[in-house]
Amino acid sequence: MWLKQLSYDPLSPLWKSHNPAIEYFARRDLLGEEVGEIKVLWDLPIPRSLIRRQQDDGSWKYPGGNKKIRSPENYNQLETFRNFGELVEKFGFDNSHPTIQNGAEYLFTCQTDEGDFRGIYGNQYATTYSAAIMELLIKAGYADDPRIEHGFHWLLSQRQDDGGWAIPLRTMHITYKDALKLPQVLQGDRSKPFSHLITGMALRAFAAHPDYRNIPEAQHAAELLMSRFFQRDKYVDRQDKKYWEGVSFPFWFTDILTSLDSLYFLGFRRDQAPIQTALDWLSQRQLEDGTFNLKILRGRDKDLPYWITLVASRIFKRYYADLK
Repeated sequence: MWLKQLSYDPLSPLWKSHNPAIEYFARRDLLGEEVGEIKVLWDLPIPRSLIRRQQDDGSWKYPGGNKKIRSPENYNQLETFRNFGELVEKFGFDNSHPTIQNGAEYLFTCQTDEGDFRGIYGNQYATTYSAAIMELLIKAGYADDPRIEHGFHWLLSQRQDDGGWAIPLRTMHITYKDALKLPQVLQGDRSKPFSHLITGMALRAFAAHPDYRNIPEAQHAAELLMSRFFQRDKYVDRQDKKYWEGVSFPFWFTDILTSLDSLYFLGFRRDQAPIQTALDWLSQRQLEDGTFNLKILRGRDKDLPYWITLVASRIFKRYYADLK
């Protein structure tokens, strides 16, 4: 049984969180209990607050921002991505709810004719946020939307020669500050090596999609990602190997939890040496109270340690599901 792979019971802190959403997912995903419709979570105080703050165009307004970096509209795209993720990942919202419908349509207005979601990096390609936005849209029920298909075609067209992904402007040693001033889109240098930070984010979209997770290009990129576990990135963004253990939920950047989560849905199992090494490392990070000693990125949710424990527990259950 998967619980035997851990030194301490991870379920205990989940019950002690007194968070009805965490308890719902723990009972459903970890214990396999019948817990009723997901909609029971949609009327909780946090999602109600998020719904009230949604603007008429489907976006959420970013609090503050620096106009020298990006426009208010592009800041709002970032804030919409964040809040959309909160609703989908923590409360199970899908496109049967008007808030998700409106938020999705706003995000799709940020999609260009090429297929990418643009604006967060100004006029430049965002192989990071394009894929991350697609992941959430797929999970919200848009897997069969032709605009998602268009996004995948764009993502596949943006691979480096080695089969992974990078941020095009970074392959040309250009800073974000300078790139944001450019009117033209930088195509990047495809001969440069892949970034595991960017490849891990791109793969989350593929892992979320029932068809695209199986294509050879995604499988190859997954092998590349595994080859970089616990190593420094090739580029300056989140380059230090310590960032492998800097986690968040909903997922944001690439870390060991996002990678293990994606790789499972991409069809990889614990008999792959890098995955077993990562699982062993993760189990060693568990504390006596059942939670995990991982660096949690800055967030507003006081229950993030319990969300991370839920995510880690899901990972162990999936990879050890064959054990009785």
